[in-house]
Amino acid sequence: MKRTNPVWISEIDPQLAKDGPLHGLTFAIKDNIDYAGVPTTCACPESAYTPEKHAKVVERLLDAGAVAVGKTNMDQFATGLVGTRTPYGACSSVFNPEYISGGSSSGSAVAVASGQVDFALGTDTAGSGRVPAAFNGIYGWKPSFGKLSTDGVVPACKTLDCVSVFARTVYLLRRVHENFDLFSRMSFRRDFRFGYVDFTGDPVNEPLYRAAIARLEAVGGKPHNLNYEPFRQAAELLYSGPWVAERYAAVGQWLDHMHPVVKRIIGGATKYSAVDAFNACYRLDEIRRETRDTWMGIDVLLLPTAGWIYKIAEVEATPVELNTNLGYYTNFVNLLDLCALAIPAGVRPDGLPFGVSLVAPRGNDAQLLELAERLETVEVAVVGAHLTGQPLNRQLTDRGARLVKTTRTSRDYRLFALANTAPPKPGLVRESGFEGPGIEVEVWSMPASEFGSFVALIPPPLGIGTVVLADGTTAKGFICEPAGLTSATEITSHGGWRSYLASKA
Repeated sequence: MKRTNPVWISEIDPQLAKDGPLHGLTFAIKDNIDYAGVPTTCACPESAYTPEKHAKVVERLLDAGAVAVGKTNMDQFATGLVGTRTPYGACSSVFNPEYISGGSSSGSAVAVASGQVDFALGTDTAGSGRVPAAFNGIYGWKPSFGKLSTDGVVPACKTLDCVSVFARTVYLLRRVHENFDLFSRMSFRRDFRFGYVDFTGDPVNEPLYRAAIARLEAVGGKPHNLNYEPFRQAAELLYSGPWVAERYAAVGQWLDHMHPVVKRIIGGATKYSAVDAFNACYRLDEIRRETRDTWMGIDVLLLPTAGWIYKIAEVEATPVELNTNLGYYTNFVNLLDLCALAIPAGVRPDGLPFGVSLVAPRGNDAQLLELAERLETVEVAVVGAHLTGQPLNRQLTDRGARLVKTTRTSRDYRLFALANTAPPKPGLVRESGFEGPGIEVEVWSMPASEFGSFVALIPPPLGIGTVVLADGTTAKGFICEPAGLTSATEITSHGGWRSYLASKA
């Protein structure tokens, strides 16, 4: 059943959720990905068919306990970064209805950003899983090739297509990622190296890109200014070269039924010859060799996801040229066999969102997610009942917090066993001039969106302040009001809550 809302193509009757790591989470499916018994249209009704089985990626999510609720609108045959090339109505940014949603995974991004689902599937060939994320203030993951199966996905460019995932938080995105790669736990080292480029795009976006560079430096990144030219040349090959002929090979039989702009693009593929295709492959190999040296000097590349955002009316008036601008920072990623993660990066003075993308060689998906967590999390030092195995630890884990390390405070802290608390809790107090052993703490990384609800659970006399760690760094952590020390027992000599509990046992 088609909804009046242009975000949705059809509803799916929700099935009973299976037990699994994604139990009860809802998701939407871009309408070039099969769901058994529901038509796949690719935003071209004449091409619609009803699959007998789910796409493999959908089946995997259902088996993990997620619940599918609908198929979403898209740029026809996944050709476009705008979200307007569809007979079902143009999608718009959730921030301003006059502006484009981005595409081609337009409906999936809007469904997530508007809170209608927890996450959504899109596809990404030229940036379709990243540009809509930027224009709606959410996360968009473009996986490494082979990470998510494309079996049951209508191809655009079969050699470049990836299934992508949108989510409102990096925590949710990590949960989906772990459903496909449970054992990937590596991360970039704390003093990682990142590349950035001279900004090209709307000048109003440049300060937000500069702020993103500074944020990456603040979490340990060492910046390196890079020459973007070889990446730009690779991006140009995607639509100015014979790869557009791969779209014709996939869906050319529907040319007479296509949206005028899509027909113009895909129909133009007939001008390319086999010689052109081979020459383009040779040129791409050259660019790969040129950029290979870049990755010897950096771990990750930080780019604007899109340098511009346009009104729907502007895109309708100048469809191809403006779409080309939107792919300036995204088109090269699939051609060069890289993975990418689009993340929110602030709001412009006019209220529109801006986003940046982390890009790395294939296989670094988990590393990109971990780095995004560093940018979007609060580190919390816990000292007592919230430690691993203690009764309140679930207040951390239920909010997606992740254990970063076990360490000690600086030596000027005292620890007290508080009286009349349930469950038993310690109080941490800093005293200038005191020199003790330092107190054992665990540092947990918590999504910033969950921090407020965590703090709200903390009863007096405890509160959250800034705790100085043994290495001189700081984290948010539990501190105790002086009034709470009445009748408390000092246990500093034990060096930590666990040691004190063990002595009582």
